[in-house]
Amino acid sequence: MGEILSNYDVLAAFWGTIKLSLLGTFGALVLGTIVAVLRLSPVRVFQWIGSWYVNTFRNTPLTLLMVFSILGLTFILGLQLNTQDLNSNAFRWAAVMLAVYHGAFICEALRSGVNTVPAGQAEAARAIGLTFGQSMQHVLLPQAFRGSIAPIGSTIIALIKNSTVAAVIGGGEAANLMSTVIENEGSRFSVFLVFAIGFVILTLPLGLFFTSMSRRLAVKR
Repeated sequence: MGEILSNYDVLAAFWGTIKLSLLGTFGALVLGTIVAVLRLSPVRVFQWIGSWYVNTFRNTPLTLLMVFSILGLTFILGLQLNTQDLNSNAFRWAAVMLAVYHGAFICEALRSGVNTVPAGQAEAARAIGLTFGQSMQHVLLPQAFRGSIAPIGSTIIALIKNSTVAAVIGGGEAANLMSTVIENEGSRFSVFLVFAIGFVILTLPLGLFFTSMSRRLAVKR
């Protein structure tokens, strides 16, 4: 294990995983919130768009999205997020695809959170003259986030673990380095142990944090 840590920049690889996960999480939260609003909208066209997004991306393998971002969007359509560096382009596309894929799960977590809000509160918001957007912003979404801390946390943890899929397109993160180490050093138990411990360090504190937050923010009814 010490040989691996001394010969390879494992910390830099995990820093790449952290940056990729942070970008993907931010994008997933933004996209998931927007799609959740679309799904809850009284306008049927918006509901259809939201349903299409969730059903499409939730049921599409993340690996396929990653490969499509490079083979389809970059090489065929010429859509590059960084024209100077292929590795940086792959990293950015990996962040985008993580956000797009997990945004569908964030949407469903928020929608389930909205369903826990008593219907009387939405009716009261309409009664005092709030528009749909205002009631979502001031009444429903704050309570939805509070009620869906646990599933959102599970989705973020899944996103961190799924960041390893970025290795298929050469995204600069831990799984990519692990494949390089295995190629150079062979499939030794110590190789898997180093990276397994790294991901446990990344995800276990988050799991404890979100569990604690969901208990603290639970609404007593």
